[in-house]
Amino acid sequence: MTSASVARVDRERRILQAAAELFREKGFHGTGMDELGTRAGLSGPALYRHFGGKNEILAALFNEAMDELVGATAPVHADPAADLRRLVHHHVRFTVDHRALVSVYQREDRSLGDPWRKEFDRRRRRYVERWEQAVARAAPTAAAADVAAAAQSCLGAVFSLAYWPSRTLRAPGATELAERYVLRGFGAIGVELVDQVR
Repeated sequence: MTSASVARVDRERRILQAAAELFREKGFHGTGMDELGTRAGLSGPALYRHFGGKNEILAALFNEAMDELVGATAPVHADPAADLRRLVHHHVRFTVDHRALVSVYQREDRSLGDPWRKEFDRRRRRYVERWEQAVARAAPTAAAADVAAAAQSCLGAVFSLAYWPSRTLRAPGATELAERYVLRGFGAIGVELVDQVR
């Protein structure tokens, strides 16, 4: 990769980080391109050399999150329970490490316009399907409706970490405790995961 390419990637990374922070603080519609440029250390017009507008920036943020999250849903362990524990652990870490991005993903879903929305909705459906498959593998006797409810409950609990006060998340053992609560929830469909958690 050339130095010019590295510099471009670095600028785009700064833009996306600034966008995640500003969209979280002020909302998508409350953030202007000039303000976004200032936060990223660029002029507003310079942003258009990287992105066509706020919608493209929001789509890039959503796709960045979805790339990471979907990638983590691929099975790794032969033991379905171990794989579900791994999946929960990954998502808890991702949410804690990318709180601004997860918050924007949850709050600004409806702000994403065409042509990006259709593709993103398709990817999100696939993501939820993969979660349901992971839960179903760990709970093979559970009804499909219970599997779907358990997957949604898990995702809701994990992503709620994005809204926890910083001091709570920084407390020793806080994220591990949150992970244990999420894992314990699968007991409702007959999957006991807590005893083996790290």
